Amino acid sequence: MKLDPSSTDVHPGDLAARAASQPAAPASPRAPEPGVLARLRRGAPAALAALALIAAGLVFGPRLLWGPRVAVTPVVRGDFVQSVVASGHVEAPHRVNIGAQLAGEVRAVPVQEGQEVAAGQLLIRLADAEWVAAAAQADAAVQQAQARLRLVREVQEPVAAQALRQAEIGAENARAQWRRNVALREQGFIGQAALDDLRKTMDLSDALVRSARRQLASAQPGGSDHAVATTALAEAQAAAAVAHSRLKYTTIEAPVAGTLIDRSVEPGDVVQPGKTLMVLSPAGETQLVVQIDEKNLALLARGQQAMASADAYADQHFAADLAYINPGVDVQRGSVEVKLNVPNPPAYLRQDMTVSVQIRTAFRSQALLLASDAVRDADRGRAWVLKVDGHHARRQDVKLGLRSGGLCEVLEGLQPGDLVVPASTPGIAEGARLQPRMRAESGS
Repeated sequence: MKLDPSSTDVHPGDLAARAASQPAAPASPRAPEPGVLARLRRGAPAALAALALIAAGLVFGPRLLWGPRVAVTPVVRGDFVQSVVASGHVEAPHRVNIGAQLAGEVRAVPVQEGQEVAAGQLLIRLADAEWVAAAAQADAAVQQAQARLRLVREVQEPVAAQALRQAEIGAENARAQWRRNVALREQGFIGQAALDDLRKTMDLSDALVRSARRQLASAQPGGSDHAVATTALAEAQAAAAVAHSRLKYTTIEAPVAGTLIDRSVEPGDVVQPGKTLMVLSPAGETQLVVQIDEKNLALLARGQQAMASADAYADQHFAADLAYINPGVDVQRGSVEVKLNVPNPPAYLRQDMTVSVQIRTAFRSQALLLASDAVRDADRGRAWVLKVDGHHARRQDVKLGLRSGGLCEVLEGLQPGDLVVPASTPGIAEGARLQPRMRAESGS
């Protein structure tokens, strides 16, 4: 019989043997029943909604229950320094404006701006030929007046004394001759005419004596000729002093030691009296001039200590003390000018440097302190804060003391450790619920 290759008779035992000798095929997954799949599809949105509600409750539940999280500031104890801060500049107690007292041409300027100069050091030299000649002429006039006075003393006075002596002798002779002739006239030896002539001669001699006496008195100290000569000498000496003073004005010297902070003159310039050519800052005491807001005027007092720093050396500080408070207020700026002495100025400090000053006006040891931005209506006289009471904000009136540097001293109304809501916090009113957290946590 012919066999069909497509069909083969196999014994059941052979099939079992083959199956045992070959690896088993993987089992296919069991398909879900159609009813279960539909139920899962219908319940998925509800499960997601439940999960969303749970998540929302975890996130927003505390906020709804206790209110929003709010950064708060604590009330603490600590040493408190009240100070007034201002800026200004360095200034000497006075400045010396240096100028010429004569009109003239500048010949030399041997100093530079910023140079330290000593008292009496030459600063400017003017052309002096004209003033040298004027001084020489004045000196000659003095010599002439001195010669005139010597003439009165050495010549005119002795001559007048001799003339007086001669006049007195002539008058004595005239009187003696008159007495003799009077006796002769009584005896009849001479006539009356001769006696009259002798009388005239005697009167003339007396007049000559009086004139000689006046001439001698005039030549002696206190007399008119002597006074004229003395006055002429004094006048000549005064004119010489003026001439020499003007000559001295051609050399301009430093009146005191200091620093030249400005120079506006060069050789060859023609200068006029009254024009400032240099500005000298005298050496010695240094002051800081600052403008203080007038609202701080009540805090200031002479003698208060301060710390200052120059803007160019901000990391270096030096001590100063308040020495002067201007009695007037600058209307335009609403400020008061104050001056502080610097007893030990640092070497780098220069005229007109910009400085920052912190004046210490009061001090409290272990005061109760609160940030100023947590206080409300402080300028209206009834300060209050929003104090944290559990999870609520409660209004609390407070009494304040010193205020400075973003802090204020609390005298009444709060205790150390109390928490206060800053006034700038939005949406928090009296009685509002909140979750307090310290400001340090607000940035996390």
